Amino acid sequence: MPLKKYFIRNKERESIEAEEIFLDAEAVRSMEEKGKLEQPIKHRNFILLYALIAFSLFGLFFRAGYLQIAKGDYYWNLSQGNRLKIYSTTAPRGIIYDRNQTPLVYNAPSFDLMVSLVDFFDNPEEIQQEILNRIAQVLEREKAELSQKLKESEKEVSQLVLVKGMEREKALILEGLINDWPGVRIAKNAKRQYINGSFFSHLIGYTGETDQDDLEKHPDYSLGSQIGKSGLECQYENILKGESGQEQFEVDSLGKTKKLLTSKSSLPGQGLILFVDKGLQEKTYLALEAAKGRKGVAIAVNPKNGGIIAMASLPTFENNLFAEGISSEDLEKIDQDSAEPFLNRAVAGQYPSGSIIKPLIGAAALEEEIVSPYEQISCQGGIRILNKYNPDITYYFPDWKTHGPTNLIKAIAESCNIFFYTIGGGYGKIEGLGVNRIKEYLQYFGLGQLTNVDLPHEEAGLIPDEEWKESVGREEWYLGDTYHLSIGQGDILVTPLQMAMAVSAIANNGILYQPQIVDKIINPEKEIKEDISEKIIRQDFIKKEYLEIVQKGMRQAVIDGSAQALADLSVQVAGKTGTAQFGNQGKTHAWFVGYAPYDDPEIALTILVEGGGEGHRAAVPVAKEILKWYFENTKTQKH
Repeated sequence: MPLKKYFIRNKERESIEAEEIFLDAEAVRSMEEKGKLEQPIKHRNFILLYALIAFSLFGLFFRAGYLQIAKGDYYWNLSQGNRLKIYSTTAPRGIIYDRNQTPLVYNAPSFDLMVSLVDFFDNPEEIQQEILNRIAQVLEREKAELSQKLKESEKEVSQLVLVKGMEREKALILEGLINDWPGVRIAKNAKRQYINGSFFSHLIGYTGETDQDDLEKHPDYSLGSQIGKSGLECQYENILKGESGQEQFEVDSLGKTKKLLTSKSSLPGQGLILFVDKGLQEKTYLALEAAKGRKGVAIAVNPKNGGIIAMASLPTFENNLFAEGISSEDLEKIDQDSAEPFLNRAVAGQYPSGSIIKPLIGAAALEEEIVSPYEQISCQGGIRILNKYNPDITYYFPDWKTHGPTNLIKAIAESCNIFFYTIGGGYGKIEGLGVNRIKEYLQYFGLGQLTNVDLPHEEAGLIPDEEWKESVGREEWYLGDTYHLSIGQGDILVTPLQMAMAVSAIANNGILYQPQIVDKIINPEKEIKEDISEKIIRQDFIKKEYLEIVQKGMRQAVIDGSAQALADLSVQVAGKTGTAQFGNQGKTHAWFVGYAPYDDPEIALTILVEGGGEGHRAAVPVAKEILKWYFENTKTQKH
């Protein structure tokens, strides 16, 4: 047969013995007892297995379809985000100019070492240490300092300026290494450079890195970005800051930078043109500094519009230190200086006014018809007042000399205390203004309230009265308190800026302007975006003819009174000196307020020398230097 070859053929048959059959049966039972005998798999188990496999495959296909179709765009963008890194670039801040458009600050190139903290700490520890070692070596910094700064900022920010203002040569060295360091890059920013910084530090201020307090006021900023901290840099932050740009980099799977893909340029901030004259500001600072190096203030104002053309406060500080990144040791040294260099005494210093308040009291007395313009009061060198509860007690209020018959012009020129005691608190047949009317008119002149100058941290000063004295838990208000208030002594406190605006109101026949530092806002091409209008707080609260009497008194003070040192200038000057007691050791502040030219004022001055003694000795020489420079070097600016 053809198929025969496929069969096995037994050559001989052998019979099976009965014992073999029984032995095989015994072996099967033994295997069953031991559980080793194979059982056939039931058919339903195969059905369940196939169903599980089919369900799993269906789930996988469904999930894959969902991820690719429904969520495809989302994961595509996410993958692109992993491939791309976007960094913001700092916008150059706007430039600040003086009134002649001379720049007072500029933006210098700065190379900053930036660290993306998430990417950096994703590196293995040995890679982190290798990067820090190399940075510390190139920049000659302590590795521990860099490491500490990173750890302190890890939970606070996503991006950190690890090293600010690197030298160009060292930045170039790092630039060749940095692409292999995930999370590390060099940003080319701009840092502020202030021209003659110490002359302008209280006016312009400085910038610094944002802290938590800044973020509460500016939640759109990130921790560590630059922001104005004081002066105009702070006051006009929203104008100066500009709009940040962006840079988009391609990175590999390890986070290493491969190349720059796109960039969006930042928009520079808008600039400021000030009323301030650079030359006059520098001269004002130097003249004040020459007053034996004391603490003090000098302010020059245009009485025709309230523009501040110079403002110096001593001691000062170097604001370029902050632009460079001041050390904690240097910052602590300045901050703990008992002379308070950070204090802008022009707007935040509060002092007893002394006799410079007398022209204001005189104007109020004329307006209230307490005295007539040429009415005389006899000055015998002092007055005696009986205690209203005990006639046996007499209070004596002395003058610095006996002036004899005195009208308001002479009283201002010679600073007669008796005259102002009388018109302020009353004496004999003259009623006197009384504390309430004194306070009312001083407030008309802007004392005891904020001027709202465009600088931060202004103080309001204090005009004491009966209510205030009761509120601080002291005894009742006495006539002597009114007398002291009438000559600028006692508890009254004024700021130098308040007095500058008050004397400007006298000079311009009764217009109290709001003081302003900034005149115009311009774009980077120097095109005017906003011409800031002058702001009148109040006017016509004193009749012009009464102000003319006060002006004559201030002019007479220069002709033959306490400010005679100004009489030899090329222009006619009007002024008033003041000597204000403070503390318990008999020390006095030296004051001068005045304006020029007398017939058409274009500059009003306030000078304060802390602890300077008498006004004519310490403050008048400062005023003379400023006025002399102004009329020799400055042409009248029309704004």
